Amino acid sequence: MDVRNCRTCGRLFNYIGGPANMCPACREEVEKKFQKVKEYIRENPKASIQQIADDNEVSTNQLRQWIREERLQFTDDSDIGIECENCGASIKTGRFCDNCKNSMANSLSEAIEKPKAPEPPKKKPESKSKMHFLEK
Repeated sequence: MDVRNCRTCGRLFNYIGGPANMCPACREEVEKKFQKVKEYIRENPKASIQQIADDNEVSTNQLRQWIREERLQFTDDSDIGIECENCGASIKTGRFCDNCKNSMANSLSEAIEKPKAPEPPKKKPESKSKMHFLEK
């Protein structure tokens, strides 16, 4: 049994797993805020990150985390964007831009050695001289 302190409220809770060290009550509260933010963005698609944070009582860091987790995604005509963690290009969701994702995928596939097909057994050349038996 893994008992930890909640990083938000400090209460002890039985940690089951996952990236956040939050008790179930705090996790539920964050999820409610997320749903509220999601609805707010649908109603106000041109709002800035700061405006979204202020109107919904969440931090801009929390909004950026949801964007990085790909829970929030903005349209191409939106002014909201974050930087690719690799090259710094502006992206609308996730951690990496499409170019960096493709580059990493190619590097990974090149690093993994693909199994080679087994070579068919080589035929021995037939010799014209065959063994003969002499009768006695």
